[in-house]
Amino acid sequence: MAGGKETPRQKLIGMMYLVLTALLALQVSSAIILKFKFLDDSLMTVNQKTNSNNADIKKGIEAAVAKAGNRAADKKVVDEATQVREETSKIIKYLNDTRDMLIKEAGGMENGNYKDPSAEDKVAIKMIGADKGKGEAYKMKDKLNAYTEFMKKYNPNMPKLAIDAKEDPIASKDENQRSKDFAQLNFEATPLTAALAVIAQKESEILKYEADVLSSLAGKVGADIIKFDKIFAMARAESKTVAAGTKYKADMFIAASSNAITPTMTYQGRPIKVENGMGKIEFTAQAGNYDKEGVSKQQWTGQIRINNNGRDTTFTVKEEYFVAKPVIQVQSASVQALYLNCGNELNIQVPALGATYDPSFSATGAAVVKGATKGLVTLVPSAKEVTLNVSSGGNKIGSEKFQVRLIPKPEIVALANGKPVNEKQGMAAPGPRSITMKAIPDESFKNFLPKDARYRVFKWEAFLVRGRKAVAQETFSGEVANLTSFAAIAKEGDRISIEVKEVKRMNFRNTVEDVNIGTRIINIPLN
Repeated sequence: MAGGKETPRQKLIGMMYLVLTALLALQVSSAIILKFKFLDDSLMTVNQKTNSNNADIKKGIEAAVAKAGNRAADKKVVDEATQVREETSKIIKYLNDTRDMLIKEAGGMENGNYKDPSAEDKVAIKMIGADKGKGEAYKMKDKLNAYTEFMKKYNPNMPKLAIDAKEDPIASKDENQRSKDFAQLNFEATPLTAALAVIAQKESEILKYEADVLSSLAGKVGADIIKFDKIFAMARAESKTVAAGTKYKADMFIAASSNAITPTMTYQGRPIKVENGMGKIEFTAQAGNYDKEGVSKQQWTGQIRINNNGRDTTFTVKEEYFVAKPVIQVQSASVQALYLNCGNELNIQVPALGATYDPSFSATGAAVVKGATKGLVTLVPSAKEVTLNVSSGGNKIGSEKFQVRLIPKPEIVALANGKPVNEKQGMAAPGPRSITMKAIPDESFKNFLPKDARYRVFKWEAFLVRGRKAVAQETFSGEVANLTSFAAIAKEGDRISIEVKEVKRMNFRNTVEDVNIGTRIINIPLN
């Protein structure tokens, strides 16, 4: 076969697992829960077919042995195939019983659908347990790996079916996942539909292992020699649903082949690389129009040409796939609006792209400053509205719009003896010996952009007023002023009048700029 000892359906199983892993990394929404069910249904359909194919392989072994006269060495192969089928049936039954148990715990079925397709808590309680190590997933791990040990008699290189995160080449690199065991990695915070898909995927691996071993056993008795009466084209995609900006990958191949056949293949009219009878297709997924669920239906076309019985024969492949619109996540203290002429730092992430996320940003109505880590960007607005454009690897992902606020003016206060002066009650004559002027930023603005909320009073004037006449006047450059000269001549009934002339703000670039505060006068009655 063009795919070695694996059928196209068996090879599809590995691709479906990549989809399952990607979906588990996303925040779970109702749409994603439905996609988990679709994935579970697809895997179970493939599993039924693979199980049927494996049964046919065993029948083929028995037929070949009978045709060869039931030699002792060949009958031993039949016995081995029977043992493999029996062990596989046991573990498959256990997995199906576990599926039924989870469905029952979640309320069962209603009108062909799960009553509670999420049921994360119930999945966690049954599979992980109230006390770690007591849940069903720990028994499952032992049973799966026991099956692997049994199958190693026939294939010593067969990997374990159930591993902890530290043994997983992907999860071990994630600091949030690497400490999890098999149960937590697969069933923690996992909706029912996802848990069922995980179990279906394990069943798929088991059936693939069985198919490999049975094919090897069949080769010992000649049962692997198959005569094809039809030749047809097939394609296998890693995933039919991909996020815009990520790679779509698929194998295109003929379902029946031999070493004597050297196919040539094209994708969209262009030649592609052919390895072991399979054409390698890879392109960047793009879409223009998405439906209300954020999915766009697309199609690609390929051709396979072979020489069949001395004649060139061309097969055409048309494969549908679906492009999912990536969701842009904006993380910030406030994303409803930005502040004019300030360094508004945002963290832009697109979870659907995973490790392939390689962001670049542009904007209208604002300057863009790239951050030190992936996804960080600072916007400095210069207009009332800003549009931020997000791309990954040169492919546009989408845009986000923000309204822009004016910077709120600071509050000007006078402090005497470390406390704000009460303008209504005033102070006892002859008044304070020292006054400090402060520009206090708006609390919300300060919390959002502390680096842009640094104010200082630079220049102000103070008058000692008696009746309608100023009897003393001083100008100060700085926040703190010595008013001893006022106290020396002040009388009861006088007042100190303060007029702020200049306030400055230091922005996120550590650049000082003027602040227009209008006219701010503070009067302090002397009693």
